[in-house]
Amino acid sequence: MLVLPLLGLLGACEKTPPVEGPSRLLLTPVSYAELPGWAEDGQAEALPAFRRSCGRLTRQPDQRAVGPQGLGGRVADWRPACAALAQVPDGDHGAARRAIEAHFAPFKARDASHEHDQDVGLLTGYYEAELNGAPFPGGPYQVPIYATPRDLVTVSLGRFRADLEGLRIVGRVEDGRLLPYYTRREIDDGALDMGDAELLWSDDPVDVFFLHIQGSGQVRMPDGSLRRIGFAASNGLDFTAIGRALLKEGKVPRDQASMQGIRAWLRAHPAEAAEMMQRNARYIFFRWIEGEGPIGAQGVPLTAGRSLAVDPDFLPFGALLYLDTTWPGGDKPLRRLVVAQDMGSAIKGPLRGDFFWGSGEAALEQAGRMKQKARFYLLLPNPVAERRKTTS
Repeated sequence: MLVLPLLGLLGACEKTPPVEGPSRLLLTPVSYAELPGWAEDGQAEALPAFRRSCGRLTRQPDQRAVGPQGLGGRVADWRPACAALAQVPDGDHGAARRAIEAHFAPFKARDASHEHDQDVGLLTGYYEAELNGAPFPGGPYQVPIYATPRDLVTVSLGRFRADLEGLRIVGRVEDGRLLPYYTRREIDDGALDMGDAELLWSDDPVDVFFLHIQGSGQVRMPDGSLRRIGFAASNGLDFTAIGRALLKEGKVPRDQASMQGIRAWLRAHPAEAAEMMQRNARYIFFRWIEGEGPIGAQGVPLTAGRSLAVDPDFLPFGALLYLDTTWPGGDKPLRRLVVAQDMGSAIKGPLRGDFFWGSGEAALEQAGRMKQKARFYLLLPNPVAERRKTTS
């Protein structure tokens, strides 16, 4: 899904305390009794998400490393746990809890740098957007949503230099030169080749802008049917948080600088909205999604309230994590087992997560206000945990 958190609209520099030096993930063994609220969570609600991740994981070779630098061990280490949790009856929280405790060991996550060592990170929220659309332009449907353009080129730099492995750039070729791809402003002004087919057309430019922020959405067609679209590609340019500009220029007061407040300002100021949205040069292209969705970066459908976007440079996709945080806008505890199944351009660091709330306005209401301090606990399969404990 490759999401940006909703409060990413306000800018990453306002999200976390400054950390001097590069971040490092440190894991300290703990007991399940040390996980706040562990006995009260309905862990069986996380099993459908975990089983989907297991299905993706266990199709790979036994010796394949799981996560960055093999943090999650090898695929073979996960097979017993995946098999055991597949047998837990649906909705049986006690059986789910016992199976997890039998096959996984918990570790408290810390972010250690040269100057700081902290165990409190940041949790934001995201959701699946909903908007109106039509297959052809006409009437109110005048805002295009594009499929991947034919001239968009992705270059994996590791093919050219070993020290650039994992890095890539996006651009276009003009007169034999690789150039940056068009900005949002250039695309709005008609830069795309007219031979590129629009995927569909929407009736609201603000809805389309936030669709780009979320990376996926459900589109209500003129006949009332719902179709799902998801991330296909981006123009490769950096994301710019328009919320920061709105705050700096005094257009939105800080107590209204939520996703809902930013959306309300854009709709109330249509003459200024286009220019403001174009300050974010990043542009997303979409594809149709058939079947369940939305699809996360791991390649599996996300589960509302149980899927988490993480930084894959620190945490493995498919991993179980336990969150100790609070509900949006308050101090009511939110303690829940989740599965790492997605990533986002603004989700950076070992103690950083984006909580998937689901689809529609109810999900938006929670996600748009979520900016909570959180502690993260990583659950590792027993063989991996034993190796960590013996080598630490």
